[in-house]
Amino acid sequence: MTRVIHTGDTHVGYQQYHSPVRRQDFLDAFGAVVDDAIDDDIDAVVHAGDLFHDRRPELPDLMGTIAVLRRLADADVPFLAVVGNHESTRGGQWLDLFERLGLATRLGDAPTVVGDTAFYGLDHVPVSRRDELEYAFEPHDADYAALVAHGLFEPFAHADWDTETVLAESDVDFDAMLLGDNHKPDRAEVAGTWVTYPGSTERASASEREGRGYNLVTFDETAVGGDDRVEIRRRALDTREFVFVSVDLREGEGEARVRERVREHDLADAVVLVEITGEGDPVTPAAVEEFADAEGALVARVTDRRTVETDEEFDVSFADPEAAVRERIEGMGLSSAGLDVDDAVRSDSIADANVREEVKTRVEDRLDDPSAFVGAGGGGRDPEATTTEDVDQERSTEEGESHGEVTADDDSGEATESGETPDDDDVTTESSEPSTPADGQVSMEDYL
Repeated sequence: MTRVIHTGDTHVGYQQYHSPVRRQDFLDAFGAVVDDAIDDDIDAVVHAGDLFHDRRPELPDLMGTIAVLRRLADADVPFLAVVGNHESTRGGQWLDLFERLGLATRLGDAPTVVGDTAFYGLDHVPVSRRDELEYAFEPHDADYAALVAHGLFEPFAHADWDTETVLAESDVDFDAMLLGDNHKPDRAEVAGTWVTYPGSTERASASEREGRGYNLVTFDETAVGGDDRVEIRRRALDTREFVFVSVDLREGEGEARVRERVREHDLADAVVLVEITGEGDPVTPAAVEEFADAEGALVARVTDRRTVETDEEFDVSFADPEAAVRERIEGMGLSSAGLDVDDAVRSDSIADANVREEVKTRVEDRLDDPSAFVGAGGGGRDPEATTTEDVDQERSTEEGESHGEVTADDDSGEATESGETPDDDDVTTESSEPSTPADGQVSMEDYL
């Protein structure tokens, strides 16, 4: 029998809502998973990608993660992981550094056997490069086998990866696929194989309303019973409280009613997200946010989703604003890739939570076509310098702003509040003495 914790999408380093406290919350959630693994004598922690929120984590996030992994190593619990799209670089990965430090194992084509189960890994692969993939894995002699991968797999929401193809073309018969990238926990059986997401360990967007947690996966035909060889159980994590307040204002109601509804909740140290609808009076979001802050909220964000009618004395008319925008953009001489990105950003058919993944997918699909990045005037950026991180800038989830985190994910993720990302030329596996840059961020060249 082999018992593992299946987790992923920890997004360490994400300073959500520009709050240092929220940034620490993401590291604390990862630490809570590790503490459970140690306390419950788990055989291994399996991480399905996006350990970090950014490919260039800041030093405190890096050191905090190492400290958590050392606790796990000191308890002789292996940490098995793959690389997600958020943290992926074109050179050495942070996971390589942790492996060199003896704190992790990067899963790949060769089996890593824990107990009686062989674990394999499949890092995130852009959609444009998946057709050339060969799912060739080395053989094993364990009783069970599991594939750990990062991506949006069928039959789950926003899927762009054919699970049946992976299973059919693989040289190994897998009993389970332990996945990351989709922030919504879920599971399904595909071609006789259990396929599951544990969800993110902290709420990375306002749409992630359900509680956070991870999977406890047991490989044991006898213990599970019946024809199943794998048991998947959901475990909850005690994370930062989110308070969602919906206020539907009637005619004549305004800010006082919003405050009354907010006051009904315990706001102490919580992230408070207020959504206003209805036909009431205008409300100033900043005033409500200040009120929630005074009531003890850690963070408060207000979104007024109403369309407030314009006073009659203002004669404002928009015959077709979308057409005007399209005409202006077409006159800018953007490249075909740029036009494709604009279409994704402004499309009504793509949810805000999925915009970033859609943009990334469209850019990745064009990476092999240099002409797609050349504008009408012959300009444009060198396509070889274009990475998914360049278009993966955060569309914040703070209510009132859009966020690209795929939560059913996007994940894809899914962006950075820290801003800068290193050029691909900065990423190298050459050994050098670690240094601390002035901006607090570090790149792989500092360590590998």
